[in-house]
Amino acid sequence: MACLLEAPLRISVLSEVTATSRHYVDRLFDPDPQKVLQGVIDMKNAVIGNNKQKANLIVLGAVPRLLYLLQQSSSSLQLRTECAVVLGSLAMGTENNIKSLVDCHIIPTLLQGLLCPDLIFTEACLRCLRTVFISPVTPVQLLYTDPTVIPHLMSLLSNSQRTQEYITQIFSHCCKTPEHQTVLFNHGAIQNIAPLLISPSYKVRMQALKCFSVLAYENTQVSMTLVNVLVDGELLTQVFVKMMQRDQPIEMQLTAAKCLTYMCRAGAIKTDDSCVVLKTLPCLVRMCSKEHLLEERVEGAETLAYLMEPDVELQRIASTTDHLVAMLADYFKYPSSVSAITDIKRLDHDLKHAHELRQAAFKLYASLGSNDEDIRKKITETENMMDRIVSGLSESSIKVRLAAVRCLHSLSRSVQQLRTSFHDHAVWKPLMKLLQNAPDEVLVMASSTLCNLLLEFSPSKEPILESGVIELLCSLTQSDSPALRVNGIWALMNMAFQADQKVKVEIVRCLGTEQLFRLLSDPDANVLMKTLGLLRNLLSTRPHIDQIMSSHGKQIMQAVTLILEAEHSIEVKEQTLCILANIADGNTAKELIMTNDDMLQKIKYYMGHSNVKLQLAATFCVSNLIWNEEDGKKSTPQGSQDRQDKLREMGFVDILHKLTQSSDPNLSDRAKTALQQYLA
Repeated sequence: MACLLEAPLRISVLSEVTATSRHYVDRLFDPDPQKVLQGVIDMKNAVIGNNKQKANLIVLGAVPRLLYLLQQSSSSLQLRTECAVVLGSLAMGTENNIKSLVDCHIIPTLLQGLLCPDLIFTEACLRCLRTVFISPVTPVQLLYTDPTVIPHLMSLLSNSQRTQEYITQIFSHCCKTPEHQTVLFNHGAIQNIAPLLISPSYKVRMQALKCFSVLAYENTQVSMTLVNVLVDGELLTQVFVKMMQRDQPIEMQLTAAKCLTYMCRAGAIKTDDSCVVLKTLPCLVRMCSKEHLLEERVEGAETLAYLMEPDVELQRIASTTDHLVAMLADYFKYPSSVSAITDIKRLDHDLKHAHELRQAAFKLYASLGSNDEDIRKKITETENMMDRIVSGLSESSIKVRLAAVRCLHSLSRSVQQLRTSFHDHAVWKPLMKLLQNAPDEVLVMASSTLCNLLLEFSPSKEPILESGVIELLCSLTQSDSPALRVNGIWALMNMAFQADQKVKVEIVRCLGTEQLFRLLSDPDANVLMKTLGLLRNLLSTRPHIDQIMSSHGKQIMQAVTLILEAEHSIEVKEQTLCILANIADGNTAKELIMTNDDMLQKIKYYMGHSNVKLQLAATFCVSNLIWNEEDGKKSTPQGSQDRQDKLREMGFVDILHKLTQSSDPNLSDRAKTALQQYLA
């Protein structure tokens, strides 16, 4: 029975709450404008800091009425302004509040309100717009729907410090794509916002700075323009450098460092420029120290990782600055049991976000170790580093897993690490687990790492082979993602290098000739090159060549013909001719070439090609065809004699004589070696 009483009880409580809220909404419909104004003011006071009251008023339909009153020219300016203030307060509630406001078309209504010349009213509209736009649930595209909005906002920038703060904040939150950057750039964002960097208001300076960081990100046009901008007679880059000084607030130092980082990555500032090496990089390293807040350490590490990602010199400088490699180890111990955090709210926040620190540390280690062997050694020797990476590969956060595998990939470029740390910690096991079920982004990075673990000098190669990896890699070659297809085939190529016949047979069986030939006509050039590399590795050592060609010779010769006849790059054709040279090295396989006059003509054509690489590869084919030793013993002279005679009749000897005069020493030597077979 108690259960039956519960529902009416809830309804009576709710009706009590909504009854008091309804009183506020009813007053908005009073015929007396003065009472309406007082009702709006009372509503404003009632909703401040009261999320429940805000939600009730939204449910009871206050928003459409407030928007109606705000739009009416018959409403007094004071009423319209108070309506904008209340709407701004409602927007400061929950994300559901924002969704309700957006659904009621608050954005176009407030943007329309900005046409009013009254400063107090436009500031109230902008404040509300700012609150709505900084919410993650607001579609930023709504700012760009009407093409007149951005230029109008630019024209309002000079009205007051408040308009400057709100508008720049709106811009920095709504600039999410290259198209948005272009729109803002084309409407004079740089020249309009640059003077705000020396505003007397810190908030204005800060929002202007944030604007420049989002405008410059991966944008060469904006970055190249920023380099030449003067602010009060001083270059913008120097203004940013001053903002990075230690006496400035941390938020400002970090954002200025981001601006210079993005300009550097976009090619507007050289990586060896003093403002990067002596100012930006040390500032970002400083942000990684443990006296900073969690989010500052995360942002500092991620920005630093991005700054030096493509530049080995910056990686070397960073690795020796302020003991950075050791400093990052603290990112994994946070918050510690003896944490200095006394603020319980802060501690709760940091515990929830500690994974972001681990993610940032992995990203920065990946960037630091992407080129230099000594830095990689320093990273792997940092306390428990390999264990931390292994743990990171199985964390619940997908972002941490991705960053950990990125770090592993970076370290896997080292022959020494593959032979030592990677083997000692059996990193291939968690990596294989990660490959079983992961989103494409993680799969791409994990399969790239696996490619390195399958190189012939890697001790992990054998246990990986025994774990049944071939099937998994073959399935990757069927992916819709070109990057995954490349990695799948690349790993198989590495696996086939100097492999046992058993492994090669298993690769061919599992991949299937149909899929192999599908990959040979893949639209992605990288996939094609790696497939040719796989085929070349499969067709090495005579018994393997003969066995594979006896079962798949017809299809392979067909594929080779198609590639040599089609429009392909020199690299693709060279790799294909090398495959042909391997086939020519087989005992029985070479007959597939000798009995194919069309193929012989193709080889002859490439011997006379203008590209030396192709001439060399084609000459190598001929050299193998006329070679008169098979399996280390003299063959029946008849076999090699017949081949030599046929090739002489077809004019190959004349071409070889010509090639001995080549200016390329490798080509002339190869031609001479081939001619010696005729004398042997």
